[in-house]
Amino acid sequence: MSYVRTFLPWIVFAVIPSAQWQWGALAALVAAVVVAVQQRREGAGFDALIIEIGSAVFFAALAAIAFADPQSAVHGYSAALSSATLALIAAVSLLIRKPFTLGIAKRTTPREVWGLRPFVQANTVITSGWTAAFALTAGALALLAHAGQGHSTAATLVQVAGFALPMLFTSRYVASLQTKAGAR
Repeated sequence: MSYVRTFLPWIVFAVIPSAQWQWGALAALVAAVVVAVQQRREGAGFDALIIEIGSAVFFAALAAIAFADPQSAVHGYSAALSSATLALIAAVSLLIRKPFTLGIAKRTTPREVWGLRPFVQANTVITSGWTAAFALTAGALALLAHAGQGHSTAATLVQVAGFALPMLFTSRYVASLQTKAGAR
């Protein structure tokens, strides 16, 4: 459930019709701010809000562009830019050694595990999987956008897969780690 809340702004943006992209960007910005504020009130640290803060920045910029020029060429590539932004945020979190999934995982993991090397390594692997999925999704969406299909059914399916596959990978990877730990 944490991932759904984390990616809620992106889901909001994706479900609002493309013709209303400026309102989708604004709604996603509001969702990003609400989610971040709510999670801070629940005690989440900034390390758990990497995606949420990056989402707010992205959607603030996208909303500004969309309202300034609703016919902007950015519109056709907005889905690709969304995934590219997520890939960039996730990659930066890896580069600064604060994998974005680490903060999310801390919400459901005992504090005594947080500093253990296997926990950090597992989250590095998981964040790497998400980063790769976002980057591949961005590439596929850019190709579709270039072909004039940036807001097609195919693009929607690519976006869904871009979230569903890393979610599936995450759950299966965590389950396999738990099984291995239980066998020890």
